[in-house]
This record gives sequence, structure tokens and C-alpha cells, in this order.
Amino acid sequence: QVHLVESGGGSVQSGGSLRLSCAASGYTYRTYYMGWFRQAPGKEREGVAASDSGSNTRYADSVKGRFTISQDNAKRTLYLQMNSLKPEDTAMYYCAATLAPVLGPRKLAPEWYNYWGQGTQVTVSS
Repeated sequence: QVHLVESGGGSVQSGGSLRLSCAASGYTYRTYYMGWFRQAPGKEREGVAASDSGSNTRYADSVKGRFTISQDNAKRTLYLQMNSLKPEDTAMYYCAATLAPVLGPRKLAPEWYNYWGQGTQVTVSS
């Protein structure tokens, strides 16, 4: 069982930055895929950024050039650095993981992930 805990959300003004963290525990080390997803009120959950345990990453078009996903394997922590935030980035952000290979566009598809954190709220004001 994989346990994920997000932190780092908050309220910022447009153009500001936040860094989200996701601490993972409860599993034996092996190859895994992790991602950040978000869900705004009244909208479906969408993929933001994803990474495997190597260097392969994938980003939603809406965040390319502004968000960066990274991970510290020693700390078992996934990060999402968010710069140049916009009001439309306002959402609940979730960390997710799967132990099954997730390739290509599937990296940003929520249905391919088995384990989810409780979420952290990000609010960007104009």
C-alpha cells in the first residue's frame, strides 16, 4: 500500500510561485510512476505533470514552461514547482502514484493511477 501526503498549497497572487511536495511511504522500492493532478470546482480532474522514477516527464500544455515536476528518490518525495501562476490554476492539487507502467499520454490520465493523496488547495487571485 502506498501512502501519499501533499503539502505546500496556499493562496498567492497572479504571477506568484508555490512549490508543492508529496511524501510517499508504505511500499518497497521499485519502479513507479507519479504525477500531479488538479480539480477545480465543477470540472473533471486533469493531469498536470507526471514523471517516472527516471527522467521521463510529461506536462499538460496549459502548464508547460511554468511548472516543473521533480523527485528526490532518497526522500521519496515528489515536487511540483509552480511559477507564473494564473487564476485558472486555482484548484485542489493531488499527488498520485502507480506501480504499473504508464506511458505516453496516459501519464496524465487519472484513471491509470491507483494511489492518491488527500489533496492540497492552491488559490491564485488576480
